[in-house]
Amino acid sequence: MAKSSSTKSSSTKTGNTKTRRIRKVLIANRGEIAVRVARTLREMGIASVAVYSEADAGAPHVEACDEAIAIGPAPASESYLVQEKILAAARDCGADAVHPGYGFLSERASFAEACEKAGIAFIGPGPAAIRLMGSKDDARRAAEKAGVPVVPGSKGALADDAAILAVVNEIGVPVMLKAAAGGGGKGMRRIESAENLSEQVESARREAEASFGDGALLVEKLVSPARHVEIQIIGDQHGNVLALGERECSLQRRFQKIIEEAPSAVVDAKLRDKMQTAACDLARAAGYAGAGTVEFLLQDNGTFYFLEMNTRLQVEHPVTELVMGVDLVRMQIEVAEGHPLAIETRAPRGHAIEARLYAENPDAGFLPTSGPVLALEWPEGARVDHGLREGMEIGTHYDPMLAKVIVWGHDREQARVKLIRALEGTILLGFVTNVNYLIDLLSTDEFRDAKLSIDRLPEVSPPAMHDALFAAAAASRSRSGTKGRRGAGGQLNRAPGPWDTIGRWRVGE
Repeated sequence: MAKSSSTKSSSTKTGNTKTRRIRKVLIANRGEIAVRVARTLREMGIASVAVYSEADAGAPHVEACDEAIAIGPAPASESYLVQEKILAAARDCGADAVHPGYGFLSERASFAEACEKAGIAFIGPGPAAIRLMGSKDDARRAAEKAGVPVVPGSKGALADDAAILAVVNEIGVPVMLKAAAGGGGKGMRRIESAENLSEQVESARREAEASFGDGALLVEKLVSPARHVEIQIIGDQHGNVLALGERECSLQRRFQKIIEEAPSAVVDAKLRDKMQTAACDLARAAGYAGAGTVEFLLQDNGTFYFLEMNTRLQVEHPVTELVMGVDLVRMQIEVAEGHPLAIETRAPRGHAIEARLYAENPDAGFLPTSGPVLALEWPEGARVDHGLREGMEIGTHYDPMLAKVIVWGHDREQARVKLIRALEGTILLGFVTNVNYLIDLLSTDEFRDAKLSIDRLPEVSPPAMHDALFAAAAASRSRSGTKGRRGAGGQLNRAPGPWDTIGRWRVGE
């Protein structure tokens, strides 16, 4: 156990923080995370309020809450991202707290600050911690000051192309360029050779400027090969910080995670203790209160480097909940109410894996897809966090992630097989998704043997399936009422295909 993350009563700080009872929470988000937060609120006896855009009227997250308030047109820039509308909705309904979920306003220090000024609890860290960790430059300095190992690189953010080039030449390629003011892969470039170096630097700086209004870049030595391993932490308002194990998120495409698991197959108890201690030291130095994730790059020899800190609940939080036996949303709310942390650091039990289901076409360069949900059926024996229903329209206004399918097993191999079976039993028809791609990734030798790296994705060749066939398959399923399956050849066969139960359907009808 990481002694720095213990919250035993003998060392718990209680301070002068007063507890408050949260009675009504406005969820400033949509889709699966809003549904998930509403579930815990219901279990805690706390009233929930949804907000929704015109595109989301009647969406499952609206139905999951006790109240719902319209906040504007479909584009997020005119609804979910407008702080004034969210705060006005909270005031109008009498909410005494706001849960931001992830994405949208969850890491906006200005929003957390506005909530505080309005006397509304922000269920997350304070504005100062969000600002500190939201700047890669400041976060790197804070990590160094806390004794957390960082990747060799520039001593600060650089806004001038000549200065950036000078540091790249000093460090030597390969290097990684990162936008100092934000994340999500924007402004990020792997520079593996000196060829066209000026153009690559200029391109990264322009993208950072367009995405965050700040073109300053950090230059870091490229750590390769490396795994992406993150530590889940939560701090309370009394100075206590708790670590809840690690997650591995090394399977990524364009810096976006695809499959996540807990624990990591390569992290033993000794390494876990070191990483948890480093994460807690950083969180404590930042005065952190709330749930957060400290992300590291991990090399095969056990050396790890600070990458960044996410000051919110993560998409992949369910795998931690399953192996640690906790409800992170409940813990967030209890921290916001002023309660001290009530549990201690513990070892993970079993293994959990999560796959992100997207409305995207792997055969077309992972382009987003859209259309009506013609048929929907989830597998038994799996946790599925989603905000879908049959008949709803999937558009292009928001992130294409549709759902998360999560399983738990006694060991990693059992969990891997269970997740494959769960995805095979998932029926989601009406548009192309990445479900077969996920199955194929989980079936590769690299994933089975845990030979993972952020530098590469295992090669897979998912089969194509056109919209017309999806529609026909949905119609066939509607007539037959038979559940889907996956054929021996590994082809998509979520429901009886049009060629299996063709009935009177013919090409051209």
